[in-house]
Amino acid sequence: MIQLTRLNGQPFVVNAEKIRTVETIPDTMICCEDGERLIVKEEMTEVIRRAIDYARLIRKPVTE
Repeated sequence: MIQLTRLNGQPFVVNAEKIRTVETIPDTMICCEDGERLIVKEEMTEVIRRAIDYARLIRKPVTE
């Protein structure tokens, strides 16, 4: 899950693995696998960075 911000300033979380596309039109819009569309305050590059960080975190090898 990654935390993002709605245009009204309200934070929320989205499952990064369900993101299908991210585009700027001019606001950043996230399209999810189920067809849901979310418009967020963060720039597209920030959404991508958070999704990559999340993917790295959950795929990190478990070490003792």
